[in-house]
Amino acid sequence: MSPSHVVRSQDIPWTDITQGSRVAIRRKQLGAAAHGQKLGCSLLELLPGKQSWPFHYHLANEEALFILEGSGTLRLGDERIPVSAGDYVALPPGPACAHQLLNEGSQPLRYLAFSTQLEPDVLVYPDSQKIGVMAGSAPGGAKAARTLEAYLPLAAKVGYWDGETTD
Repeated sequence: MSPSHVVRSQDIPWTDITQGSRVAIRRKQLGAAAHGQKLGCSLLELLPGKQSWPFHYHLANEEALFILEGSGTLRLGDERIPVSAGDYVALPPGPACAHQLLNEGSQPLRYLAFSTQLEPDVLVYPDSQKIGVMAGSAPGGAKAARTLEAYLPLAAKVGYWDGETTD
């Protein structure tokens, strides 16, 4: 194994991800830094009173979470489940495992997020009724390698032959 496949989390800078007043996450992409190819891993801190990514599920990729510190609430399908240090969550593809983390406490919620790095992938966002399509690089993968990233209303419909020259 090459030393380039070994990283120390303290050597990787945090990336801050914020959106509006409800989303505030700190992230270290460990898998990418260690040159992982088919398995992603990020160390994340969900700040107090904030939520993670939008409520979503994947059609190709499987995710998993391991809670390291703190506590929060996992939206999983129609349920809200308390999670705390030592909990492991498996999130196979499909609507039954639509998910989002919420930190309703006063301390950061620190966790590891794992994901297969399959592409293309389609993500479904039930709250906002949209889909995301990614190819060239899986969600969480290298954006520079992404050849397609599109977000569309779930109700958008185009016929198979629309726009095609058939004469």
